[in-house]
Parts: sequence; C-alpha cells; structure tokens
Amino acid sequence: MEHWEKDFWEIVETVADEVDRFFLGMTEMVDSFFELTEEISEQVQSTITTEVDQYLQELAEPILDVYWEWEDVVGDVDPSFPYTVEATAEKNPACIGCRHYHGQAYGGNLLVCGMHPHGWDDENCPDWEQE
Repeated sequence: MEHWEKDFWEIVETVADEVDRFFLGMTEMVDSFFELTEEISEQVQSTITTEVDQYLQELAEPILDVYWEWEDVVGDVDPSFPYTVEATAEKNPACIGCRHYHGQAYGGNLLVCGMHPHGWDDENCPDWEQE
C-alpha cells in the first residue's frame, strides 16, 4: 500500500512542477510580448513624430518666409512718416471739398489745416473755400 502512495505523491509533485514550469514559460512569453509591443510603440511614435515634424516644417516654412519678408517691409517704414487722412462725414465733415484741408498725419497726429489744426467743431467752417 505504501508503494501506490509514494507513486501518487510523485505524480502530484510532477504535476505541480509541470504547472509551475508552464506558468513560468507563460510569464516569460508575456514579458517578451510586452517588451516587443513597447519597442513597436516607441518606433511608431518616433516615426509619427518625425513625419509630423517634417510635415509641419514643410508647411510652416513658406508661411514663416512670407512673415519675415513682411516684417522686413513693415520694419523699414518710419512710423513718423506722414500719411494722408481723408475728410469724411464722421470725421472733419466741415473740411470735405475745402481747398485748405491738409489731411496729413505726422507721427499719428492729424494736421487738418493751417487755420484749424485740429479741425472745426461743426459742419460750417468760416474759412471753408472750394478747391
């Protein structure tokens, strides 16, 4: 009777060892799978990042070139350089069609005319003369 008990416990130990080896093998396989997926995801991320950076660079480069050229043009303009301001019904209505209207802005300050540098308050200027 002792012999079959001994055989039984040997079989149980063998099964336990085989189950243990099975799970160790599965653990190694799962670890290898995770390492592989990490490597693949890093490569995909690197490739996508490189492609997106290259695309954005190709797209943004012409836009930036135009921007820098525009900045060079605008940067060369002197802000104090005079520019013309037309008399309108909202701003300086008394000066519309007047031969004395100067209408130049110097450094952002409008010179309306020699007699009334800031313009006339209403629509009937006493110095108005047709052009």
